[in-house]
Amino acid sequence: MTSQSMPLQASTPARSNVLQRVLATESHLAGPLLRLTLAVVMFPHGAQKLLGWWGGYGFEGTMGFLTGTVGLPWILGLGVVLLEFFGPLLLLAGLATRPVALAFAGIMVGAIASVHGSHGFFMNWSGAAAGEGFEYHLLVIGMALALATLGGGRLSADRKLAA
Repeated sequence: MTSQSMPLQASTPARSNVLQRVLATESHLAGPLLRLTLAVVMFPHGAQKLLGWWGGYGFEGTMGFLTGTVGLPWILGLGVVLLEFFGPLLLLAGLATRPVALAFAGIMVGAIASVHGSHGFFMNWSGAAAGEGFEYHLLVIGMALALATLGGGRLSADRKLAA
């Protein structure tokens, strides 16, 4: 079938169709399990960056590191801080699961490329190395890509909105 002979859906605007595809998900349990786990792991990192909780540097310190040391433009640094804080809350609700998951994967790829890749694979459990390796980041990327593929699953706002 050519694009000219394909029927158009007159009742569903293209914008709504794209949104429905982004939100659509099956009623599986993998989504909620991945969402909960990724949210629980990422929220403390976001709270460190935005609020200074759990020994974090807070907003000003984090932005100074991201823009000064890492060299990110201010707007990207702000995006990292906001995503790591609010993204887990969206994941808990199962709202915008795919976009949030893809953004987390992107942040982790950026963290590996800009900071953690040069420190090798393993985390610095003993405190003897100069920095942290990227094994944690790979786990987050894997979980995030699984969520981006599967969607939010059962008990997600995405599932209710796409119906």
